[in-house]
Amino acid sequence: MISELKAKAELFRSLHVPGRPLLLANAWDAASARVAERAGAAAVATTSSGVSWTLGTADGDHVDRGLALELTARVAAAVSVPVSADVEGGYATDPEGVAQTVRAVLAAGAVGVNIEDSHDGGPAPLRAVDDQAGRIAAARRAADEEGVPLFVHARTDTYLRGAGDLGETLERAAEYLAAGADGIFVPGVSDPAVVAALTEGIDAPVGILAGPGAPPVSVLASAGAARVSLGSAVAEAAYALVDRAARELLATGTYAAVAGGIPWGELNALMLREG
Repeated sequence: MISELKAKAELFRSLHVPGRPLLLANAWDAASARVAERAGAAAVATTSSGVSWTLGTADGDHVDRGLALELTARVAAAVSVPVSADVEGGYATDPEGVAQTVRAVLAAGAVGVNIEDSHDGGPAPLRAVDDQAGRIAAARRAADEEGVPLFVHARTDTYLRGAGDLGETLERAAEYLAAGADGIFVPGVSDPAVVAALTEGIDAPVGILAGPGAPPVSVLASAGAARVSLGSAVAEAAYALVDRAARELLATGTYAAVAGGIPWGELNALMLREG
């Protein structure tokens, strides 16, 4: 198990190439993960939003850790490519709790984590830098003790939460990397000039959140991005289809909204395949 995880972790790490980014259409269950893999995805990453919603709760540290990691295990078992788990702030109140989460992530078969510095438990929208660095260091130690080079993608929400500028972002990135992070995720920014400033100022792979209105991957790649993910956007689009289909059915008794879906037989056959 450890040797297989180690090999997948090393593969996942190698996919983070500035200028040739890893592309992630984030999944939230086994079926969405397998569909992404079938499309040619080199890896699969979960979205905490989609995971929380499918488990019947809100995003933002509301989901039960055990349920979330059970779902992560189902995703990892469904695909042959490396899997990274979005664990929000670590599903814990302290560094030791984050370490426990990381051990459970590895036991679930994932080889990467997103750990964010955003939280709603204090007067500021982001954790203090030393607090977050301690949590990242705990994640790093836990993975190292297990013998797996887990890719720790440290997310900073300076731009997403309006809590800092480029300078603050670079300072946090440096501290997180010193604590043991392998890459830095900066959601909330897709302006090529800012992305380029981030990739120039951060001595590690930089991840960018993309979606409608963002520049195409080619532009973000030219700015030096090493990872481009869709985050919750795919799950949002899926649930928007449910909304449109239900409204059309109830309002007009018609079914146009559900045209173009993956046929039942095709999707069922995909899920019959052994993971």
